[in-house]
Amino acid sequence: MNIFLDALDRRILNALQQDASQTNQQLAASIHASAPTCLRRVKRLTELGVIVRQVAIVAPEKVGAGLTALVEVTLDHQGDEYQVAFEALIAKEASVLQCYRVSPGPDFVMVAQVADMAAYHALAHRLFAAQKNVRNVKTYFSILRSKFETSIAV
Repeated sequence: MNIFLDALDRRILNALQQDASQTNQQLAASIHASAPTCLRRVKRLTELGVIVRQVAIVAPEKVGAGLTALVEVTLDHQGDEYQVAFEALIAKEASVLQCYRVSPGPDFVMVAQVADMAAYHALAHRLFAAQKNVRNVKTYFSILRSKFETSIAV
C-alpha cells in the first residue's frame, strides 16, 4: 500500500534517516517547518508504519562482531510451511541481521554479523547443519565494506 507523502513528509523522512537522534526542535529548524507540525507529521508517519523504528547504528568492529557473512540457503522442501519454519528459526538468531526470501536461485539470502570464524562455524551448525531441511549453504565473507547505507531515497 503506497501512502501519499508530500514534500514536507519527504524532508522529514530524509532528515530523520540521516539523524534520528535530533530533537523535534532541531528537526523543525533543519527542514524549515514549525515544531508542532513536525511532531504531528512524525507521529502520523509512525502510526502509518512509514517510520518503523528509530535505532542507533553500531560499528561492528568496535563491539567484537567484525566478521560479516553473506549466506545463501537452499531448502530441500520449498513449501510455504517449510519456509515459514526456517524464517522462525532465523528470527530467533541475533547474529542474523537480515534475511530475504529470494527468487530465482537459493531460497534465502541473509546477512550475519559475528565475532570471528569460530562464531560463524557455531552459527552455521545451529542454523544449517543441524536442520534436516537445509540442502545447500553458500557463504561469502566480507573482506571490506565498501558501502553501507540505511536510508531509502524518498
